[in-house]
Amino acid sequence: MTNPLTNLDYPDPDVIRVDDTYYLASTTMHFFPGCAILRSRDLIHWEHAAYVYTALDHTPAQRLTGPQNIYGQGMWAPCLRWHKGTFYLCFAANDTRQTYLFTAPGIQGPWTRRPMEGFYHDSSLLFDDDGRVYIAYGNKQIHIRELKPDLSAPLEGGLDRIAIDDAGHPGLGFEGTHFYKIGGRYYLFNIHSLRDRWRRVESCHTADSLEGEFTGGDVLNDDMGYCGQGVAQGGIVDTPEGKWYAVLFQDRGAVGRIPVLVPVTWQEGFPVLGVDGKVPLTLPRGENGEGLIPLTDSDNFTGGEGPAFQSYGFKSCWQFNHEPDLTLVRRDPVRGRVEITTDKLSANLPQARNTLTQRMPYPGCRASVLVDASGLKEGDYAGICALQGCYGLAAVTRRQGRYLAVMLSFLDEDQSLTPREKALAPGRERACAELPGPLVRLELEADFTEMKDTARFYWYQGKERRALGEPHRLYFRLDHFTGCRVGLFVFSTAQTGGRAAFSDFRFRGEAPGTGEAQDS
Repeated sequence: MTNPLTNLDYPDPDVIRVDDTYYLASTTMHFFPGCAILRSRDLIHWEHAAYVYTALDHTPAQRLTGPQNIYGQGMWAPCLRWHKGTFYLCFAANDTRQTYLFTAPGIQGPWTRRPMEGFYHDSSLLFDDDGRVYIAYGNKQIHIRELKPDLSAPLEGGLDRIAIDDAGHPGLGFEGTHFYKIGGRYYLFNIHSLRDRWRRVESCHTADSLEGEFTGGDVLNDDMGYCGQGVAQGGIVDTPEGKWYAVLFQDRGAVGRIPVLVPVTWQEGFPVLGVDGKVPLTLPRGENGEGLIPLTDSDNFTGGEGPAFQSYGFKSCWQFNHEPDLTLVRRDPVRGRVEITTDKLSANLPQARNTLTQRMPYPGCRASVLVDASGLKEGDYAGICALQGCYGLAAVTRRQGRYLAVMLSFLDEDQSLTPREKALAPGRERACAELPGPLVRLELEADFTEMKDTARFYWYQGKERRALGEPHRLYFRLDHFTGCRVGLFVFSTAQTGGRAAFSDFRFRGEAPGTGEAQDS
């Protein structure tokens, strides 16, 4: 096995162990259902375990009902804890400026939303030995605040202090806090950037009491030999045998931020991350990874039940781009297809409701789908996309009664557009080919090797694959703040009520140009 883990975009990981099982919670931002939790027996092979919520506040922006959206916002940096037989999950959402608290008796729920007063950026909970509970949070200044026993609000008269201060940092100051009590001492793990250049590094500060001085510094500054991209931000966890590991992440360009496993040792009560300051590039084989619920998958849309189908009845590897309107989504398990109908006009792909997405793996992937466009109206587009702020797509469109295969893309290279201007900006048509009818297979290939970050699009005439446009450049930017995803979509530009059906979705991670399947 090679490091990183999963080869998929699971940023801001928090990891815990309950008995002999590990759980990892990750940021999912604008995607629904939200807050994915993974499960592992060996810290190496991971499978889908649960989603925490199917909806938050039903705001127009979360539901994508108009020009508003929550791309790059939504839930950030979850904290997962298990305390006295209950799972706790909290996170802040930047679109609503609220902190959300959920609890559950088991990892698969039911998860119950509970009130929590305050907005705590990148927060981390600590249940202390004396029954008191605290939350650490912040950016540049890391605060510790005592909460009421039910976590609903700050405790009046309780501890409220700045534990560490990086207020003068010219770049990314301390954030992404993970708060622990180990061996009677308190630890604050944080991410920040180097002062003289961009690179994420991991720090740790420790104190012998919550009122005492937190001292420490950087504990990991390594890029694994990958494009100068550091490894940082995440949780630490011990094994039943007493070994310690950190699960952090590394930026890998357009494919996103991928979890990395780092061994942890201790010297005089202070953590030492890595081996001689380096992150291992290879990992033990671990247990047998067969039979796990996959994190990406092909789909014939025939449906199923249980943990493998936790996304509104779809396979758990699917998420919608925003909170979906399921009255517009019809699954036909007998015919093995899903049909999506439009109910709004959209100038572009990101504003399309009910787009089904899956993460793309490093170093690349190939995905294709059979599109039945017979229900499209004039000006509709339906197909397969590389979903990011700088998206690219292959679609069928109906134009003057004809069916056309087109490639559209969007590049805001100077990043000059406001969010509202982006919501109203159409993609540019780069290629067009007339189709003999409404049924066609569309395909995309993505190459993320060493940040090549390109997508290519194709359509099939019979068994012959034909290129559709030139390679499209992808970028990881803060407008979406997530790794690129493959998506199935339909949107209307002229009149609502058009529909498209998708079937026989084929997806595989592969080394670009080789056709060799890779673990993803």
